[in-house]
Amino acid sequence: MSVRMHNRRFTRLTNAHSRSLDHHAAMVSLFVAFYNFARKHETLKGKTPAMVAGLTDHVWTIRELLERAVL
Repeated sequence: MSVRMHNRRFTRLTNAHSRSLDHHAAMVSLFVAFYNFARKHETLKGKTPAMVAGLTDHVWTIRELLERAVL
């Protein structure tokens, strides 16, 4: 799946849009972090891309993701 399929902000006929470029960039950054650190991928046998790449040893919770995003 792609970013467009997961996120309504990239589809054309929707009112789920960003009001500014900064908000849009923040939303994309959070999505990419979620996709790589918190979402288990079936093709990776239940691991995240970050686990396969050796960047982390566990699936992140949403709380971990948001706490680290604030830093």
